[in-house]
Amino acid sequence: MSSSERIVIAGGGAAGFFAAIACAEAVPHKEVWLLEKGSQFLTKVRISGGGRCNVTHACFEPRTLTTRYPRGERALISPFHRFQAKDTVAWFEQRGVRLKTERDGRMFPTTDSSETIITCLLREAERVGVRLFTKRSIERAARREGGGFDLTLSDGGSVTCDRLLLATGGCRTASAGKLAESLGHTIETPVPSLFTFHVDSPWLRELPGLAVEDAEVSIPGTKLRERGPVLVTHWGLSGPAILRLSAWGARILEGMQYQFPLHIQWLPDFNAERIAEEFQQRRSSQPGKLVANSPIGGLPARLSEQLVKLAGIAPDTRWTTLPRPGAQTLTTLLTRTELPVTGKSLNKDEFVTCGGVRLKEVDFKTMESRVCPGLYFAGELLDIDGITGGFNFQAAWTTGWIAGNAMAEN
Repeated sequence: MSSSERIVIAGGGAAGFFAAIACAEAVPHKEVWLLEKGSQFLTKVRISGGGRCNVTHACFEPRTLTTRYPRGERALISPFHRFQAKDTVAWFEQRGVRLKTERDGRMFPTTDSSETIITCLLREAERVGVRLFTKRSIERAARREGGGFDLTLSDGGSVTCDRLLLATGGCRTASAGKLAESLGHTIETPVPSLFTFHVDSPWLRELPGLAVEDAEVSIPGTKLRERGPVLVTHWGLSGPAILRLSAWGARILEGMQYQFPLHIQWLPDFNAERIAEEFQQRRSSQPGKLVANSPIGGLPARLSEQLVKLAGIAPDTRWTTLPRPGAQTLTTLLTRTELPVTGKSLNKDEFVTCGGVRLKEVDFKTMESRVCPGLYFAGELLDIDGITGGFNFQAAWTTGWIAGNAMAEN
């Protein structure tokens, strides 16, 4: 088969599969190869969302959707007007996979199993004739004088193609972008995004597994501020609010070497005045009740007990005997607890990186390279990353769909 009849896609993840299916469906007379260097396809799909696969997010207005991307917001405006979250939902439902929306907007298959998504994608790829290869990757790619590419594969073989799509995932290391660099592209330095915080405070270590449904976290000296669920872990803090803070602050926090103070407002709807009013009401309505056993504003009991202790309030203190200094310290802790962050851990369900192929070098109408004709990009190899909640998969579906259709047209 001549190179003009072959299209090669490197990377067997969400973006690569979506591109391969779209391309093969549009040009059934051409050969579409999908190469995956690992032993399994769609490994990130399999483990995401705790094995349930957070397919996308129920945000169906394209411009609003773009605001969920710390890197790539402007670049994604046009692509999301062509293929956005509602199109992803329709695509899967047309192929027998129904999605459900959870309270926070995340969308999962109704089966609560990522295998449902994997089975669908594999079935569709086989139906439209995509040639699937595992344990095979591209070692080198060279442009041909008359157009197209000569590819050297990891198994020692070689192949030619007219168009090449790189969808090899996030640049967790600089070497991950070496193919793109060899074809003239610039790689924005990769740094972690979506990570949890290490906090060594002994009192916090007493609360592993504790979840606060609504808290506000911020980093003094920056504009970084997020509100949402926070989870206390064995090593520190996680949860959606922390992960979003890490995404928006990826480069700032890397510059701080992941050591910085973190402020937490445990009751975002309560200011100091409202807390003082609540204390006074407790003195009147529950004078004999222990302060340590009386959480404010739905705060988890274990957390409330630790904050009371941290405020220097004796465990046998009752509301009627709560001293003014203790009340003031407790108010400060409720409105702004300061915790020293000493490091990070990657979020295993996401392991997203900030960095990748420079966006101005790619035409987002087609996902084709502006510097190397016939070369296309999709997914996290681009310098695009979203906050947690299904947004990174949506960028993969969108860029894969656009690239696949564009390769079919050219």
